[in-house]
Amino acid sequence: MARLPSPSRPFTLGFLIVVVTTRVPEPGGGASVRQARRTDLVSIDRIEQASFPQPWPYSAFESYLGEPGFLVADGPTDGEVVGYVVADTIPNNGTPLGHVKDIAVADGHRRRGIGTTLLDRSLTVLSETGAPTVKLEVRASNERAISLYEGFGFEHRRTVPGYYGNDDDAFVMVAPLD
Repeated sequence: MARLPSPSRPFTLGFLIVVVTTRVPEPGGGASVRQARRTDLVSIDRIEQASFPQPWPYSAFESYLGEPGFLVADGPTDGEVVGYVVADTIPNNGTPLGHVKDIAVADGHRRRGIGTTLLDRSLTVLSETGAPTVKLEVRASNERAISLYEGFGFEHRRTVPGYYGNDDDAFVMVAPLD
């Protein structure tokens, strides 16, 4: 039988238990995704201007308001817009073709799964339109984006030289919508 220390005698515990916890990020960084509203346009424009060397004009985003594939991600704590995606369908020989036109996440919120969540939701919207396939263009040097798209089944179909100006080529990538 183990002998318990008496209150009058000091004792030392021969081991120490340390519990370390790590917060596992929620998919999508805890952001919620919803359809874009007019009140989001200033935030969307700020993200666009900070993300791309040749950003879309504000009016381009205005033209997509009300489209099912114009989605934003709200931050997990303050509801601030932290990312967006613009996706729609275009005619393709009588069958709609999905097209992811623009996607970006605010710099301080990247690498948290928000882009993945936005892309996933936009592909769901495009699939619901009956489009069997989706395409997008991506800067050939944007390895992180290409890796994200490949994870969704996108494959490089062709290269468009100088698509982004100043000798920046685009990869046209295509994926089936299941």
